[in-house]
Amino acid sequence: MPSTISTEEKLQERIKELTCLYDISHCLSSRRGSFEETLVQIGEIVRQAWRYSAAAIVEIKLLEAYMATANLTVKTIFQEAKIYSAGSIVGFIKVHYPKAEFSAAHFMQEEQKLLDKVSFELGSFYEKELNKEREEVLQRSAQRTDRLAILGEITAGIAHELNTPLGNILGFAELISSRTRDKQVKEDITKIIKSAIFSREVVKKLMFFACEMPQNMSLIKIEPVIRQVLSLLGPNFKKAGIDPKFIMEDKNLKARLDNIQLSQVLFNILINAIYASPKNSTIEIKVTSLEDHFFIEISDEGPGIPEGLRSRIFEPFFTTKPLGEGSGLGLSVVHGIIKSHKGNIKAINRESGGTIFQIQLPLTN
Repeated sequence: MPSTISTEEKLQERIKELTCLYDISHCLSSRRGSFEETLVQIGEIVRQAWRYSAAAIVEIKLLEAYMATANLTVKTIFQEAKIYSAGSIVGFIKVHYPKAEFSAAHFMQEEQKLLDKVSFELGSFYEKELNKEREEVLQRSAQRTDRLAILGEITAGIAHELNTPLGNILGFAELISSRTRDKQVKEDITKIIKSAIFSREVVKKLMFFACEMPQNMSLIKIEPVIRQVLSLLGPNFKKAGIDPKFIMEDKNLKARLDNIQLSQVLFNILINAIYASPKNSTIEIKVTSLEDHFFIEISDEGPGIPEGLRSRIFEPFFTTKPLGEGSGLGLSVVHGIIKSHKGNIKAINRESGGTIFQIQLPLTN
């Protein structure tokens, strides 16, 4: 049994408790290291506050983060306090003593109260970190949306400015081609016509990004559109040695969409997925629905998108492919089409490797 604690010892323990709370508050407010490093510091502060600190082992678990001030290799007795966030248990903090040397009587009631206060501080700290992380995500998302909106306005202006001279070049080139008999001139004019047509297609893609292209909206079934795209890309999958996997529970799912534009979206994303995927891998196309929206998720097993580049992949002319292998307009066109359908698209890196493109579109009953 523990010896009776004197008034002087009680005072010393009280000072240790107050010092513990002050040090923890200071540690959390002036945090420099990582989340895990902060937990290690707090664990050591708590250990020193207990009456038998030399024998005490502090253990903290907060979601995936875990620490212990020493290895728990023997049976122990412990005091415990749960860590809460938004009313849910997200972890715990325990102070252990070796069971062979100590009993529950060696713990003080004041120590349990202190542990409860520490757990509350940890819960508050976790909530602040979570809110901070959410704010940063929202801020990055808002900045990206603003940047894409500005790019859309600039792109629309450029596309309109280019359309008129391109139309003139193409029209006059075709007129010259129909009237000349000079073989060399005819060959040169043919090159001009081909270049003008190519440029016009680039402008068309820019207008897709800027949501300037007219749409033919109708109520269509989603499954046949996806199956047709997969059928047309069959040779591409076969050549790359990739297995497409299509999952869709509701085969009768319908939405008001532009059939051709939805096909173009799927083509662009799947072509990119094939390009990024290793041989003998799988590309999964999964369709799910809620009450007023449906989702198309296209997952590959490639290397994923570098974190620093993920926010830029929908910008016009941005590409991660080598020079000459991509125009950088495919995903910007996809973004423009999805936005014009009042939907959303985002790219997520899979933990197991690869990328998921998630498309969200409204349902029309």
